[in-house]
Amino acid sequence: MATSASIGNGAQFQIETGTPGTYTAIAEVYDITPPNETTDVIDASHMGSPDREFVMGLTDPGETSFEMNFVPGSTSEGLLLAAKATRVAAKFRIVFPNDHTWSFSGLLTGYEPAVPNDDKMTATVTIKVTGSVVRAAGE
Repeated sequence: MATSASIGNGAQFQIETGTPGTYTAIAEVYDITPPNETTDVIDASHMGSPDREFVMGLTDPGETSFEMNFVPGSTSEGLLLAAKATRVAAKFRIVFPNDHTWSFSGLLTGYEPAVPNDDKMTATVTIKVTGSVVRAAGE
């Protein structure tokens, strides 16, 4: 059976701009780490429990991050800095090469440029996801 694996080339990290539902791709992204959800496990043991008993708790949608070429003063930098400055959740989505999307709200918590002497300038962007991640087939 042939594999369905593919490379990430062509994926986009987008931010909602202007009109609701209108997204703009962040330029020159070269590595994306999608949200990493984890669910709490609650100890529900009681005096009559023969062994420890557990129930599922709340799911933390985690963080997402991406690496990009740092271009000071670019439109993408402006969009990211504006999202960080508002201190409220913005809407983001990841578009995968097969056109599936993961959409979510998040707080931009980190924007870390790096300016090395002998390599390209880069920036790491970190977003704390808030609420559910909505997964959808290609549009």
